[in-house]
Amino acid sequence: MIIKNFLNFLNLIVDDYHKVRFLVLKNQINLNSKCQQNLLYLLLTQKQQLKKVRLAENAWNTKDPVTVSLAYTEDSFWRNRSEFIRGRKEIVEFLKRKWNKEIGYKLIKELWAYDSNRISVRFQYEWHDEEYKYFRAHGNENWEFSETGLMRRREASINDISINKKDRLFTWGEGPRPEDFPGLTELGL
Repeated sequence: MIIKNFLNFLNLIVDDYHKVRFLVLKNQINLNSKCQQNLLYLLLTQKQQLKKVRLAENAWNTKDPVTVSLAYTEDSFWRNRSEFIRGRKEIVEFLKRKWNKEIGYKLIKELWAYDSNRISVRFQYEWHDEEYKYFRAHGNENWEFSETGLMRRREASINDISINKKDRLFTWGEGPRPEDFPGLTELGL
């Protein structure tokens, strides 16, 4: 699945390149203008960053620790709440514990900001415990990528808010959020 998602991401970049090239050839974009070159770069880059965030969200919604861990370098460093995690083996163990505790986990991520090899994301997820007490977690993540494109650093600050079962908003079935299901902003969160 990770390989398929990565290939889809590459196809997205190639498709954008060909669309832009076509517009240049038809003289609809003048790439002689430095301003237009910069705007074009930012538009392509933003689309790529949005895709990275969605691929990460989809992977986390599988609740498969091994699948999620493959997006990180072998020596990746995490801070998750007050826990410090190093390397894929610890990532897998952490995620197993997390999803054993956070039952019915459903996550939505949203791009907040980005730079050359860093992305900032805001996210929320809903879950319940063994006693069916429901929660919505609100968080922010900072990601740093290696030269290979894998994430080498993840720092997450998260707060859980108790909610009533009737107040849940993340109501899709198991697995990744459907493409037509609203994001955080559309849900008013």
